[in-house]
Amino acid sequence: MTGHSPGSQQPDHIPAGGEDRWLLVAVAGLLSFVAMLDMNIVNVALADIADGLHVSAAAAQWAVLGYQLPVVALLLPVGRWLDGVGMRSALLVATAGFGLCSALAAAAPWASWLIGARLAQGAFGAVLFVLMPVLALRSVRPELRGRAMSVPATLGPLGAVTGPAMGGLLLDHLGWRAVFLVKIPFCLLALVVAWRAMPRDGGLRLPDRRSAADVLLVGSGVTALLLALTLASGSPGWLVLALAAVPPLWWWLRGPGGRPVVGALQAASLFRAHAAVLALAAGFAAMHYVVALHLQRDDGVSATTTGLTVLAFPLGMGLAGPVGGRLADIPHARLRSRGGTPTGARPVAVIGAALTAAGLLLLVPLGGDWSPVDVAWRLALAGLGMGLNGGPTQALVMGAAPADRTATVGSSVQLARSLGFTLGPALATAAWGPAGGDDGAMAGLTLAAAAACIAVPLLALDGRRPAPVPEKTTDAAATARHP
Repeated sequence: MTGHSPGSQQPDHIPAGGEDRWLLVAVAGLLSFVAMLDMNIVNVALADIADGLHVSAAAAQWAVLGYQLPVVALLLPVGRWLDGVGMRSALLVATAGFGLCSALAAAAPWASWLIGARLAQGAFGAVLFVLMPVLALRSVRPELRGRAMSVPATLGPLGAVTGPAMGGLLLDHLGWRAVFLVKIPFCLLALVVAWRAMPRDGGLRLPDRRSAADVLLVGSGVTALLLALTLASGSPGWLVLALAAVPPLWWWLRGPGGRPVVGALQAASLFRAHAAVLALAAGFAAMHYVVALHLQRDDGVSATTTGLTVLAFPLGMGLAGPVGGRLADIPHARLRSRGGTPTGARPVAVIGAALTAAGLLLLVPLGGDWSPVDVAWRLALAGLGMGLNGGPTQALVMGAAPADRTATVGSSVQLARSLGFTLGPALATAAWGPAGGDDGAMAGLTLAAAAACIAVPLLALDGRRPAPVPEKTTDAAATARHP
């Protein structure tokens, strides 16, 4: 990894000597877990935060939104910025800033302090979200790309799923401030390893005026869209917010900031893969929302039993993640696709998506006759599918990215996943509402399964056009045409 900027390096390039840096892949997985953990771990502490800081529940909610909104809103501008700066410097600054903001949030004496710390932490989190797949991509040889990408692709979602359980334990024994402090040791460990293991590859630069305009346009549009999805079940104002998101996003897409992003995705034919990532994330999030709520509210299952039941999904995902990465790399020694992408990545990603869809489809016929065991094995099957799918899909997308746009493509796929996580519960609520009870739960699960099913053909179909085969001619024919 020599050179002066990530954008100047080929994605196949590895450190001098040809050694794979699995320690850096582990750092990518660790920081992916921490960044996704912060998406959900604070939810369980909102009531205690409101009491401790003497604010309303609505004000305390910004301890969550203050992190989530800048993470998603800044992903695309951050991706373009990271394509022109040193990856080591960006990683060190982002990790240190993320840990510092965690400490500031834990020490907050009043709500405005906490919200400000969470907004800044979200900005650093956006950098981490984009950097992690790029770090995994560039730390190993191409033939090991599937295994490397499976590490952050598996540990990231596991952080999101385990966040509420970990937050509940910390809240019960140490109080709400520990929910913010728990991430600091992980950040310190990542800093030490990155400082020692990552070669110097250039410094940072401040964003230019164009980047500032991108942040304003994309940030305002995505923030309005996320707020619209958040309010979809409780206020008619969501439609106004959704419409308000269109002008700034359209202006950005048509301008100098959006055209390179669209061009990178078109050049690698990655729109279908992005749509599949969004669909799977929406299906997973909708399922998680419906199952947890229905078990407790409609079936009277205890919170502990519900938590153990839902834990079947991340357990299956964690077991299958390394397997999916290894399977994606197997055919690479015999055959390689264009752009250096392992040819095994696509079939493994398709099989994983199909297993996820099958697990969710099997939940639908349960109707109102739910038992934790019946639900758990179906969730485990869906989790196995997500584990098989994550790394190969990430390798498929990042491996096809243009050499100077890996961070840009990484940011776009992270945005698709984040929008899916937000869209899923909103759609499930809309499907559940009119029917209610068992019928409403069935409607929500049907929607979740349909979203997962959509991802299967999107991944199966390769959007790239085959390269034209040059016409073979004999020497006599060539001489006749060009005497």
